[in-house]
Amino acid sequence: MARRRLDQVDAMRPIKQAGVISTHSVLYFAPAAASVGSGAALLCLAARVAGVTGTGLELDAGQVAQARANIAANRLEGLDILHADLTCQAAEGRFDHSLANPPWHAQGATASPDPARDVAKRAPAGLFAAWAARLAAPLRPRGTLTFITSAASLSACLAAFTDAGLGSHAILPLWPKAGRTAKLVLLQGARGGRGPTRLLPGLVLHRPEGGYTEAAEAVLRHGMIIDMNPD
Repeated sequence: MARRRLDQVDAMRPIKQAGVISTHSVLYFAPAAASVGSGAALLCLAARVAGVTGTGLELDAGQVAQARANIAANRLEGLDILHADLTCQAAEGRFDHSLANPPWHAQGATASPDPARDVAKRAPAGLFAAWAARLAAPLRPRGTLTFITSAASLSACLAAFTDAGLGSHAILPLWPKAGRTAKLVLLQGARGGRGPTRLLPGLVLHRPEGGYTEAAEAVLRHGMIIDMNPD
């Protein structure tokens, strides 16, 4: 298997997730064919936060092996990928932060011919609530959970966070270009948080003429933290 250096891991979604974290103990879960696969989010996080410890949960055994090989190739300690389904198996240990990339396409949407990809994209009823509850349970007090999800799923995710005991919600839109509708958002909640829901200014990803904005480049390539607590 080819070695992959940290600077070669450039999938936008895991980097945007890693960009909101500055704590040191992380739990990450995604369905088969999603971002845990190669370990990208944890690799990006390790490049940003010195001494981080992290556990990824992955449904596909082949992806687990690939992710572990990538972690070893980058000589990273404190990271591991487990072959597990969070909806069936509780995570062990306590964590400062959990993050996930849940499926959000409706059950009635066109199915993917790739079964693993279909699992990664399609959200059965109750999925947001199940994921939020499982990922919130091992958090330390005031620990945070972050979802990257669709704007269309935001109300369901907010309800799931509240039911899981997560408050002080922060919503950060990811604008494809200035003046365009945000289709994706970062949603973060704190265990036991009691503050109001906050809508943050968001991040514009692309310039009108194409290419990333300076702000997006700072996050994607230069390790800038996305501040979910700007006040």
